[in-house]
Amino acid sequence: MSDAAQFYTNRVLKDYKEKDANHVQWVKQWLQVLSELQAYVKQHHTTGVTWNSSKKSMQFDASKIVLGSAPSGGCAPPPPPPVMSLEELLADDSKSKSSTNKANTDALFAELSKGSDITKSLKKVTDDQKTHKNPNLRAGNTVPSGTNSLTNSSSSLQSKSTTVIQKPPVFELADKKWKIENQLNRNDLVIEDTDLKQTVYIYQCKECTITVKGKINSIIVDSCNRVGLLFDDVLSTVEFINSKSVQMQVLGKVPTVSIEKTDGCQVYLSRNSLNSEIVTSKSSSMNVLIPNENDDEFSEYPVPEQFKTIINSSRKLTTQPTESV
Repeated sequence: MSDAAQFYTNRVLKDYKEKDANHVQWVKQWLQVLSELQAYVKQHHTTGVTWNSSKKSMQFDASKIVLGSAPSGGCAPPPPPPVMSLEELLADDSKSKSSTNKANTDALFAELSKGSDITKSLKKVTDDQKTHKNPNLRAGNTVPSGTNSLTNSSSSLQSKSTTVIQKPPVFELADKKWKIENQLNRNDLVIEDTDLKQTVYIYQCKECTITVKGKINSIIVDSCNRVGLLFDDVLSTVEFINSKSVQMQVLGKVPTVSIEKTDGCQVYLSRNSLNSEIVTSKSSSMNVLIPNENDDEFSEYPVPEQFKTIINSSRKLTTQPTESV
């Protein structure tokens, strides 16, 4: 029992160990109570709880109580009243319930026995108080918006749930990592001083255009909406994660473009990036735009979202993209 209780008391100790000493003291005393209860059961109830097998009710024996010495000049206090048996308690309870039920039943039948006279206490509604005969009452019988507590509480809860706390925007270089976070409606975000050891992390930006000049190690676009990315060269990977309606354009080279959990992604490649690898996962509405020989127009190609898997003759799986299955 104590081992099972420690599963919950450990949580209390974890939350209040350095906050409130009363909780810690309560946990110690509670575990001590369980330990003493376990010792008591082992000593007095080794084969289970012992019940009174005889049909005699256990009566309180006042003679076995050792009373303390009475104060000087006074007498000993009177003994406590005798303890009622379980049968007596149940009998008294049933008597009280039966008397209450009988009184309620008698009052109900007394009202029903009045017959048509039972409606004499009702107030008569005149024609000027009836809504179907008085159009003015229907026009003015509107419930004020402040009286509907359920509607107000639900609307307040909905407004609280939809309220998004806007964090302060960030545009900084921390060590070797460029951080662009919480930017809104910005088209002038430009990173110029770059080298091969630096990375760019773009997080929770909306309706922004970001330009990265020079050659950089990698770029990550995370949880962004309607963001455009323009860069020269990337050494390893450009990643799009949990984003919507994003697009990128490379002017130089990029080995790999990764798209994960993104809805709507346009990838504009350059002539030097035609050997790039595009890895997609759980994404939709993806298109790759490849320039023509004169670099003046792009040809758009959709990235497959639907695949068909079959078992070949060697009992292995073969998967191929398909427009429709």
